[in-house]
Amino acid sequence: MSVIVRDDGFHNDDFTGASLDIAPETDAGYLPALIEGAEMIRVLFPTFSDGRGFSLARRIRALGYTGRLRAAGPLIADQYAMARRVGFDEVEIPPELAERQPQAQWLFRADWAAHDYRARLAG
Repeated sequence: MSVIVRDDGFHNDDFTGASLDIAPETDAGYLPALIEGAEMIRVLFPTFSDGRGFSLARRIRALGYTGRLRAAGPLIADQYAMARRVGFDEVEIPPELAERQPQAQWLFRADWAAHDYRARLAG
């Protein structure tokens, strides 16, 4: 069973509705029709080095989607801040990754809004 990462740490998956999976190679032109009415969208990341899902998330939010948006795949804790900045609400990781990168490593990056370089420049 996957581990869900949010700003307050690790969780079990609590979503019971129907979710829509978006593959990283999805043509952004099809997004408006795909996401209409979706309760939750899971943007799939086949590897941590495939960043196309970040672009898709930004585009999905720009289209006005306000539902739950989840990054799903082997992202690493260092990518958590970027995931949150582009609009993901949470990250779904495999249990093996949660063992290698325990909750403390993810919580260290959970204050993602305060550590944005733009916030430091504005200060």
